[in-house]
Amino acid sequence: MAPSALIVIDMLNSYEHQDAEALVPSVRDALPGMGALLKRARAEDSPVVYVNDNFGRWRSHHGEILQSALSGRHRDLVEPIAPDEDALFVVKARHSIFFETPLAYLLGQLEVRRVVLCGQVTEQCVLYSALDAHIRHYDVVVPVDAVAHIDPALAKAALRMMEQNMSALLCTSDAVTFADHTTA
Repeated sequence: MAPSALIVIDMLNSYEHQDAEALVPSVRDALPGMGALLKRARAEDSPVVYVNDNFGRWRSHHGEILQSALSGRHRDLVEPIAPDEDALFVVKARHSIFFETPLAYLLGQLEVRRVVLCGQVTEQCVLYSALDAHIRHYDVVVPVDAVAHIDPALAKAALRMMEQNMSALLCTSDAVTFADHTTA
């Protein structure tokens, strides 16, 4: 049984989009927290699932998405959190990690009841994913130092909504455990 899974949202990114320059500094700030979460989840044998946008490339697969991100302007933001050989991968086309993806089925097969969300963008994909996880009765944890934003004010409001309206646990990455989730 895997009580918790780490979900890495949209971090395989070439940063060639309209909001990239506003996003990049926040991603840099969030990388250490994401790296710590990845290390801990892997050490505790918890599933790590990358859920990533396909950027409209309907014939792409995870290897192509990763290579495109590594070939982009900010390879340094991708390399530290790149998937290892044990990572699972789900392609998405919209904001939520659950919308028309097999993620809920995968988490069910893994017997996951709690998702730890990290990645980007706090006020968009992380927010919508937290809502969809909540309505599917998953416990949601959002380490605030492991999510990146475009707009700091909207990110703050999104985190407040996740905590207040979705019962998400907000904490720091160092407070998260995976195997036994009686703590964060």
